[in-house]
Parts: sequence; structure tokens; C-alpha cells
Amino acid sequence: MSMQRLTPFCLALLLACEGAAPSRTDAQGVAARREANVQIAQSRRSAITDAVARVAPSVVTVQTETVFRTPVDPFAFFFGNRNQEGGTQTRSGIGSGFIVQANGVIVTNAHVVSGASNVSVAMRDGTTFPAKVVGIDDMNDLAVLKIDAKNLPTAPLGGSRDLLIGEWVIAIGNPYGFLLGNSEPSVTAGVISATGRNLVGQSEGQGVYVDMIQTDASINPGNSGGPLVNAAGEVIGVNSSIYTPTGGSVGLGFAIPIDRAKRVTEDLLAHGTVRRPWIGVKIALPQQNNRDALRGGASIQTVAPGSPAATAGLQAGDVIVQSRNRLVRNAYDWEAELLEMRVGEQAELHVRRGSRERTVQVRVADLPEVSAQKVSVLKEIELVTLTPAIRTERGIRAGQGAVVYKVSPRVTEELGVQTGDVIVQVNRAAVTDAQQAGRLLESLTGRGPIRMIIERGGFLYPIDFQIR
Repeated sequence: MSMQRLTPFCLALLLACEGAAPSRTDAQGVAARREANVQIAQSRRSAITDAVARVAPSVVTVQTETVFRTPVDPFAFFFGNRNQEGGTQTRSGIGSGFIVQANGVIVTNAHVVSGASNVSVAMRDGTTFPAKVVGIDDMNDLAVLKIDAKNLPTAPLGGSRDLLIGEWVIAIGNPYGFLLGNSEPSVTAGVISATGRNLVGQSEGQGVYVDMIQTDASINPGNSGGPLVNAAGEVIGVNSSIYTPTGGSVGLGFAIPIDRAKRVTEDLLAHGTVRRPWIGVKIALPQQNNRDALRGGASIQTVAPGSPAATAGLQAGDVIVQSRNRLVRNAYDWEAELLEMRVGEQAELHVRRGSRERTVQVRVADLPEVSAQKVSVLKEIELVTLTPAIRTERGIRAGQGAVVYKVSPRVTEELGVQTGDVIVQVNRAAVTDAQQAGRLLESLTGRGPIRMIIERGGFLYPIDFQIR
């Protein structure tokens, strides 16, 4: 058998037993041993190790501090200390992010930094910088940070439109922060399990996520905001959430497609806020347990007068079945498509009207400042806290929330909120009771778009609006 046909392992084994081959000279043995070591070293490298080497230097740890006031001690007040004021407490948080511009622009998740009083960023070598929050997009769960630094390593950004089910991917981040002992990011590998996933269940990060990349690469607390990387060493997604019945990773991880993250980052850097694509249609939500409605397209409930949809000839009762190159099977798919649109572009919609289909061109506009979506919600909705008795009686899946007890006809018509809906989330805050829901909505008055997640008929739906 010739030496050229031996595998590195067999060659190394043979060399270890070279005493059994007295005909080999020492020089030949040294050369063969060196060749074996080179081949073994080369065999340790793979597409995954090369991809990690390309992206890992740009991955950072995002550290947050949230300062909040504590209530007055009632016992101290009772025993005479009537001048006591509430104190403050600091809550620490941690997540991941990655550098997209060499001058210190960093992408992470909105839920990592939302509400934080102070944000700092730790580099791979442990160097820490104070960070400024450039902008937050709660709807897409994305945020952009800026640190004062130059010539930083950047993550190569790929695309998310041509992903292959089953292709290798790597999740890079800082699970559990510095609990593991240093600031080096951790790496987990898996495959793309699915694309276009609509996640409406229990997840780290909370809320409804649409059109997500699903992976079985382990994503754990602290990984949020880190990059999901393909075998070519390109970022294809932003790790955002996990579906878990246990609180830990069970192989169901989800990432925001990088194409959407690029658009959001551009808007936040240019305007400090995200331009909301709008064509002026309100999509009807499926009633009760009508699962067929999740497969039949997105049914238009109303068309705003003077809107791009009205100009294009769309009518209430039309069903959107395709937008550009995306099949629209339900309201979630339409929501995902809206997130990918850009203000100013033309969108080609395939619409079913009765038994016929037609194609229309619709101009994508900004969400209007004054529209039917802007309503005084607090004066027109009565809420009650979801109790075990109400939950059992109505078959509600949510464990906590605020039930809509009464609602004005105007809010029902304009927002689609109905009696019996359960508000489970406002922006990224989970709703625990009616009082908290009221406080959340009141605190967001005049502060821009609000996303409210409701449960109806066992399904979760987003409702977007503004409060005057």
C-alpha cells in the first residue's frame, strides 16, 4: 500500500509504530510525520470554522441597566417617617449584537435595550464602550446602537430570499452573558429548519413574530440580537426568539431575516424611526376557530378613502392571494409582506374577487399621520382582568391579560377590536391585568405607533394604531 493512499489517521498510527518498519530512514520518518500533521490540521477546518472566523470578531455583548423607582415602605411611613421617599433599584440585562459599520454601528434586538437607562457594549477582547440607542423598532424587534470607535471589524451581510431548507447555519452570541467566564462569543451550529414561520406562541422576546427563519441551532437567553450565519460566513438573520415550553432551548429557534433588518437599520440611521409601509387596507381577522381562514388568503375588510389601495381599485371583500413573489395565505402572511415593502415602491398584488383573479399595481405610501387608525382608545374601551373563571368559561388560551368588556362601535369599525378579545401584549410588554393595560396605553399616548396583540378564537393577532 502506498503512503499517498493512507488517511491522516492511519498515517499517524503507522508512524507511531515506525519501529516495526526498520527500512525507513529517520529523515523519511520525520517528513512523513510532518505531512501527516499538516493533513490532520487541514482536516480540522471546515466551512463552519471558516464562517465563524469571518463573523465572530464583529459580535459584541450588549449590557443594559434599567433604573426604576421603588415604592415608599408603608411600615416606615406608619411608624412616623412621613418624609420618606421611594428609592431606586437597578436591573441589569444582557444580550448580543453585531457590528455592521466600522464606525461603530451595531444591530441588536429591540427587546434587549427597550426601557434601558444605560447601554454599553463589550467587544470580543473585553473592551467596553458606552452606547447610544440610535433608534428602536418594536414592531420588528430591532434596534440600532452607536459606539464611539473606528476601524472596527464588521459582519458580512448576506441575503435572506434564497435560503435553502436544510443548509448549515451558525448562531453566534453570548448566552448567559459573562456567566461562562469571558467575553468570547459562543457558537452553535444547526440547519435552517423552515422559512416564513409565523410565531405566535410562548417565546423568549415575547410577542407575535412573522416571516421568521426557523433553526435548530441552539439559541439561549443572551443570544438575542446575535447573528445567524450561513456556511459562506454571511449574516442571514438576527437571532430573536425561541419557542419553548421549558424556558430553555428545545431546538426551535427563530431569527429575523437579514433583508428586513437591513431596511430597518437604514431607516433608523437616516430618520431615527422606521417608515411604516401602508396601502390603506384593513385585513379581516378570522372568526373563532375558522382554521380554513388561515389558508384562503387575506380578506380585505375596509379600504381607506383616498388611499393607494382605493386608487388601485381595491374593494372590501377582495382577497389578496399574492403580493410580488410571496403567496399570501392568511393575515400573518400579509403582515410579513408589509414588513418587507419599502415606501415609494410599486407592489403588484394578485387579488381574488368572487371567482375571478385580477392583478393590480399599488403604490406603497407612508402610514398617514392623520388616519382612521388614530383613536382615543382609553375613552372607548372598558377592560377587565382575565381571571381563571373567565378563562375557563370562554376557552381562552392566554394565562393572563385584559379582556375587552365593552368597546365603542367606532373602535370596532376602525381597529377591529371586539368584545371578548383578550389583550395579551402592548408593544413588547406582556399584559398581566386590566390596570396595567390601561397604564401602558396611557403612557404611549402621542408617542407613535402602538402594536397591541390580542387573542381571539384561540389565535393571536396584531393590531396597529396610534393614540392621540
